[in-house]
Amino acid sequence: MSKISAAIITFNEEKNIERCITSLRNVADEVVIIDSGSTDRTVEIAKDLKATIFTNPFKGHIQQKNFAITKTQYDWVISLDADEALSEELTASILAVKENLKGGGYIFSRLTNYCGKWIKHCGWYPDKKLRLFKKQEGRWGGKNPHDKYLLNDPGNEFQLKGDLLHYTFYHVSEHRAQIVKFTDIAAQSLFELGKKSNWFKIIVKSIFKFIRNYILKRGFLDGITGFHICRLSAHATYLRYYKLMKLQQSK
Repeated sequence: MSKISAAIITFNEEKNIERCITSLRNVADEVVIIDSGSTDRTVEIAKDLKATIFTNPFKGHIQQKNFAITKTQYDWVISLDADEALSEELTASILAVKENLKGGGYIFSRLTNYCGKWIKHCGWYPDKKLRLFKKQEGRWGGKNPHDKYLLNDPGNEFQLKGDLLHYTFYHVSEHRAQIVKFTDIAAQSLFELGKKSNWFKIIVKSIFKFIRNYILKRGFLDGITGFHICRLSAHATYLRYYKLMKLQQSK
């Protein structure tokens, strides 16, 4: 049977970290935490749950997750965010393949809990993520803050049954705060990649984002919560490209 390392990056995740680590108990042979200077009880809770803790300054989600891999001791790694947890069905699926892990990695469907409601539409489900992988077969890439694991041999992965449970926001105010933070990071990443923005692009992309998520992705089936998610997602698109335009002008 192959052994699996779990890698989790944290910063002030005391309300989530216990659930995350506990869900990995039957799957992971070690749990590695990379903390970027938490000031709450995150590290204390993780230590009580027998996780191995490393501290590393945060330079970006991609950089932090690639650093986390270097601190794991086994070839196979399961990478979770602190606000995620394995469902019982996904745990069973991982245990079934752990006897004979193959390929470059395994994909999970992520199901998000938003302010107490599971979201099945809005473009949020199934939010497929490659989270169990052989670390020699790829590395974290993408554009901060939206990281993704990139295999050296794309397509060399398998889908597992069961959901990765994502406890994203407990209050709408947390969503709004994340939008402000993440659009700052995303706009800077786009700017560094040489992407351009203007008022036409800002308006068109924002409107299309709402139509895509609320109508084409059937966000309306998630009720009033779905409407607010789609509205805020469109607002995030607006801010991302507006901030990119401002970066262009300032430079």
